[in-house]
Amino acid sequence: MNKKSIKEEWFSNVRADILAGLVVALALIPEAIAFSILAGVDPKVGLYASFIIAVIISFVGGRPAMISAATGAMALLMKHLVEDHGVQYLFAATILTGVIQFALSYFKIGGLMRFVSKAVMTGFVNALAIVIFLAQLPELGIGGGFSVTGVTWVLLFVGLAIIYLLPLLTKAVPSPLICIIVVTIIAHLMKLDVRTVGDLGKLPDALPIFALPEVPFALATLKIILPVALSLVAVGLLESFMTAQIVDDLTDTPSDKDREARGQGIANFVTGFFGGMAGCAMIGQSVINVKSGGRTRLSTFLAGFVLIILCIVLGKWVALIPMPALVAVMIMVSIGTFNWGSFKNLLVHPPTTSIVMLATVAVVIWKHNLALGVGVGVLLSAIFFARKVAQLIAVSSELDESGECRTYRVSGQLFFASADSFVEFFDFKEVLSKVVIDVSDSHFWDLTSVGALDKVVFKFRREGAEVEVLGLNEASATIVGKLGTHDKEGATGEPGGH
Repeated sequence: MNKKSIKEEWFSNVRADILAGLVVALALIPEAIAFSILAGVDPKVGLYASFIIAVIISFVGGRPAMISAATGAMALLMKHLVEDHGVQYLFAATILTGVIQFALSYFKIGGLMRFVSKAVMTGFVNALAIVIFLAQLPELGIGGGFSVTGVTWVLLFVGLAIIYLLPLLTKAVPSPLICIIVVTIIAHLMKLDVRTVGDLGKLPDALPIFALPEVPFALATLKIILPVALSLVAVGLLESFMTAQIVDDLTDTPSDKDREARGQGIANFVTGFFGGMAGCAMIGQSVINVKSGGRTRLSTFLAGFVLIILCIVLGKWVALIPMPALVAVMIMVSIGTFNWGSFKNLLVHPPTTSIVMLATVAVVIWKHNLALGVGVGVLLSAIFFARKVAQLIAVSSELDESGECRTYRVSGQLFFASADSFVEFFDFKEVLSKVVIDVSDSHFWDLTSVGALDKVVFKFRREGAEVEVLGLNEASATIVGKLGTHDKEGATGEPGGH
């Protein structure tokens, strides 16, 4: 990296980047703590992760000004692993996640985002919002195994009021941070009986230190952490690529998604050795950073650096934060994440698009697995697309003046989904001496389509007609020449060839 690029990526927007980084650092504290609780780990795990990931990604990431840290999407995937096996297995899964992400970056994984449709992305975001909201209910005494008093609900509504009303007066300081401060002061001064962050675990009072995860180095450990790591890889890269695209649009600058995947891998790999949980890019914080003026890697670096300084210096105050304040923040995140326009779009968009979106949401909520939901959404999108393209095939024909030769002109994409329709367009009972099949306006994509062409040719030949295939483009000629049998010497068209 030359001096010019260093200046452009780090120091071309210093004043605005410093202010934006400070704002994001303040806003990250309550979210990092809340995501730690969501994952079932001590708050310091999420805070360490947010510090380390943000700092490392500022150097090795592929999207300047994008914020990466502990996230709700990743936290949701960790909860059962922590409950069943403990936090040390989470650290091991985080390291494995980094290794896999780093490896995938060299297979151009960033290019796979083009296969994720808008409907799947909307379903992903909506499902994430719903699951985050549902995860807050236990802290409100709903299905949590413990009861809460009316004070908890009062503090919750006070917190929500601050979050949504304060921006009407000023946006100089993030309203979630003011919510945390005000609700904490109220609960502390009035000595209210509510759960606090300090009840959940000890906050960090020093920088994280290097340590190997205390798990057996055995195949049994791999079997435990691999499924979780694969889910973390999929969700982490998906959310990071989605966030990078959003920042690209906001700043009108490009990102390197393969470099971003590599950077996410490095950041998660290192985080696992320093007592942190796996993370990824944060949509909300990245938007806050950009809208606050952040444009370079400096803003990302400062977000992580200032975060850990605040935790070490103000740790004893952070422990006093009441849980209703964090629940208010997470409800705000949930409401802000959900795409409310998708309700209106259900009446406007094609039914298949709505089905893909709803299926993605349903699978995620049912299985509590964001990666599985996205996989189902992508699969449905592919099926609906194939069905639609298959319907675009058309075959016209004309008989020459002699009445002995008919020319069929084929247009459209020929593949497994359109192969049967292709065959049905031909009249094999018509008495002809010659049949010409003109495929200049079509393309053969796979073995099934080539088999359909063979079937048509052999059927006409059995009826005594000479068959000529014209207009194969270069790619189609290659696949037909390799897989087809109708033009091979001695071919009879008997079943078994395809």
